[in-house]
Amino acid sequence: MKTYDECPFTDTITGNTYWTDETFALPLISHVEGNLFVGGVKDCLPLPRNIKHLISLHVWVSYRVDHQLDSLTQVLAYDAAVEPLVPILDGLALWVVACLRSGNTLIHCQAGLNRSGLVAALTLMKMGRTAKDAIALLRKKRSPFVLCNPSFEAWLLSRGTF
Repeated sequence: MKTYDECPFTDTITGNTYWTDETFALPLISHVEGNLFVGGVKDCLPLPRNIKHLISLHVWVSYRVDHQLDSLTQVLAYDAAVEPLVPILDGLALWVVACLRSGNTLIHCQAGLNRSGLVAALTLMKMGRTAKDAIALLRKKRSPFVLCNPSFEAWLLSRGTF
């Protein structure tokens, strides 16, 4: 029997990517490195108690939070063109860097591929990785379909490194 805290790490999310129309099946949440976690969401599934900071980029569906979070950030974001998000991305990534210093941080969108991948990759870049290295790490740890949104990937690659 699965325990409360195992569910999002052992449950899977399935679907088809909007951008490539390929089928995926992956864990709901993936550990990237250190305190960084990336994932999708299922409505009312309990958030693991070890998550201290929650960054939600899919505000239409949410985890059930039954413990005290150190922070909750909700951003209305669409998996579309990157331009509407550009004004907030640097500040959001810097916030995630700060969160990572104090505890496990989950960045989630609907499936954990594009919006969360965009913010996670930019966060990794703020921490010293190149765009290519950040994208490669997320694809290795989460899914080869991470950042299949060409607008998001191109914007990151145009940034290079910090």
